Amino acid sequence: MTQAPTQSPNTLRAEDWAGEIGERWLANLDAFEGQIAPVGDALFERAGFAPGERVIDVGCGGGGTTMRIARVVAPGGSAKGLDISPALVAEARRRAEAASIANIAFACADAATDAPEGAPFDRLYSRFGSMFFGDPAAAFANLRAMLRPGGRIDLAAWAPANENPWMIETMGVVGAHIDLPPRVPNAPGPFAFGDTDYLRDILTSAGFSALDIGVWEGQQPMGGPGATPAEAARFITTATSIADSLKAASPDLIARIRADVATLFARYHVPGKGVLLGGKAWLVTATA
Repeated sequence: MTQAPTQSPNTLRAEDWAGEIGERWLANLDAFEGQIAPVGDALFERAGFAPGERVIDVGCGGGGTTMRIARVVAPGGSAKGLDISPALVAEARRRAEAASIANIAFACADAATDAPEGAPFDRLYSRFGSMFFGDPAAAFANLRAMLRPGGRIDLAAWAPANENPWMIETMGVVGAHIDLPPRVPNAPGPFAFGDTDYLRDILTSAGFSALDIGVWEGQQPMGGPGATPAEAARFITTATSIADSLKAASPDLIARIRADVATLFARYHVPGKGVLLGGKAWLVTATA
């Protein structure tokens, strides 16, 4: 095995998204959005937005969720997307302009510390954009300050990694080739809020109440709907956080890992639908 990578694929900070990771997400926007769409659809349905509401979308990425919200809260309402990545915010603005959506705006800012123009909002929404804060207690206090009293937050966060086959099985293949660092409980990253007791503590300490944690369980199309095992394996090993584990690996080793990931994915390939692996996420609602 090779030397352990310097950063676990399960440990990412908010500021990491401002540079290379945000640009990598942008370069693979359709694949990323397609892969997490099943969770996003469930969260959106749970949120139940209504016309006239003013919504802040935290960690808006390429703006797809913000655009969807803007359409539902019209007339009279508005949606504002907030992201720390300049590249993603620029793309979100381009997409919204191309779609001629008028009741929408975007800002490049750090949701952990900044006060976006237009606050306080009626609603706060975040599809996998809240797990990367270095100081989550302070960050969620800042999120609460973005909401009017009685305003509602809806967010999605991954359940523990070992309850997500899409991650644990893929990392099992990668870990057969390279040493992976141990997971750090509650560290900033995709699985920061896997422990629901910890998540409850963060939200209540920030002043949120009426906390309700629902569960989504289903299948995700790896690399987006319709991807072949080879396409999904390339996406996972070049575009996602798993790619950070391979930075020190040789091209030959990366090729072997990618081939083994493709072999794994072939077991879950459904023609016409793509590579479908199980996933589990928390759907969280609370009141400011």
